[in-house]
Amino acid sequence: MSSTLASPQRPPTGRPHFAPVLLIEGLTKRYRGKPNPANDNITLAAHAGRVLGVLGHNGAGKTTLANQIVGLLKPSEGSIAVAGIDAVAHPDRARQLVAVQAQANVPITGLTPRTAIELVGRIRGGAPQAVHQRTLELLDALDLGPWADTPAQKVSGGVARLTAFCMTVVHPSPLVILDEPTNDVDPARRRLLWDAIRATATAGSAVLLVTHNVREAEHTVDDLVVLDNGSVLAAGTPAQLTGHLHGELFLEIEGDALPELPSGLHASMVRAAQAIVPVPAARGAECVAWAQSAVGRGEIERFSLTPASLEDVYLELVGAGSEEAA
Repeated sequence: MSSTLASPQRPPTGRPHFAPVLLIEGLTKRYRGKPNPANDNITLAAHAGRVLGVLGHNGAGKTTLANQIVGLLKPSEGSIAVAGIDAVAHPDRARQLVAVQAQANVPITGLTPRTAIELVGRIRGGAPQAVHQRTLELLDALDLGPWADTPAQKVSGGVARLTAFCMTVVHPSPLVILDEPTNDVDPARRRLLWDAIRATATAGSAVLLVTHNVREAEHTVDDLVVLDNGSVLAAGTPAQLTGHLHGELFLEIEGDALPELPSGLHASMVRAAQAIVPVPAARGAECVAWAQSAVGRGEIERFSLTPASLEDVYLELVGAGSEEAA
């Protein structure tokens, strides 16, 4: 198994390197008969060579946003520019600069993964030899060799999902949109997929990653936008979003009931068989000793003590009662 992915040729954007490939300003989408907008005054930018994560639970407005970028939906207000092209006024021209992996896999019944990937690369204008070589690289990087020549109807959902990703990135595009790309993918290949997503940005594309899996995406994204109820709650780099939590640790406890905590500590979130407790860094050793004793007494099953993450920021922003937290 290999996780090394050769970079495709850097896609031309027709814009200076510092200009965003995707620029969205004041984007609002309203549906008739619905009291609240699906997207509400969204502004964001995605740059070449960077992964922009769009994070939110189901119904937060992520897919609606992606559909407007590629012209499947028309905004009620606001603007979308792809490599300087007005995507609202000229959706056909803008769409030529975008490669999309939708939430639902493209049906490829009757084809093998290898054939489907190469076919899309040729349709998108790739030279036969370049497409063939790129296909080999992707199959190797995602460990798809054993299924490369298996009819699509006989592969698992995870292999089909990885094939859809390969079809999206086999030919360079200025903007790559990935809508929940890791759905149905097993843990081992999810790691390979995150590496491949990172390599896609490194090769020069702007990557818009729509996901709810913040824990895994944390080490892949360069920038992050948090959506809730169609609005942007926060935006910035992972370091910027977690900056206010520096010096704080989080004790995650698993067990049937939450035992009495050390003096002065309180759980910030309690759900079925799990609790999360903010801990000042200076009390880290004390809390580890307490948790080890609690495990020995059978009061909790297991624990972990970790620094603040984007997941903690997300829960702080949307609240523990959100669908994602549940």
